[in-house]
Amino acid sequence: VQLQASGGGLVQAGGSLRLSCAASGRPFSSLAMGWFRQPPGKEREFVAAISWSGSSTYYADSVKGRFTISRDNAKNTVYLQMNSLKPDDTAVYYCAASATAWSMKPALYSYWGQGTQVTVSS
Repeated sequence: VQLQASGGGLVQAGGSLRLSCAASGRPFSSLAMGWFRQPPGKEREFVAAISWSGSSTYYADSVKGRFTISRDNAKNTVYLQMNSLKPDDTAVYYCAASATAWSMKPALYSYWGQGTQVTVSS
């Protein structure tokens, strides 16, 4: 499975960005998808996850109410809509895929994209 993330950039606090992650190499509907991020000097952390069909989602408390994860199985793409961005959201964002479980645990994801930088200025 190959994952290609895009959509990162520089935005002012309070602004919005939408990240996309295109998947290939396996039927997309067989993959649960997640977004993780790694702030500068910190460990990778969970952001959001979505089930195979998209009927279930789960968010980290730090982004709940501001971020929305969604997927389009016809386009083999998962999205992360990020609103009301804060400087603390600055990080490299990674999409990940799992054929076995949808989870907040990075270890359960077998496939990872290359990451896209999101920088939020104050």
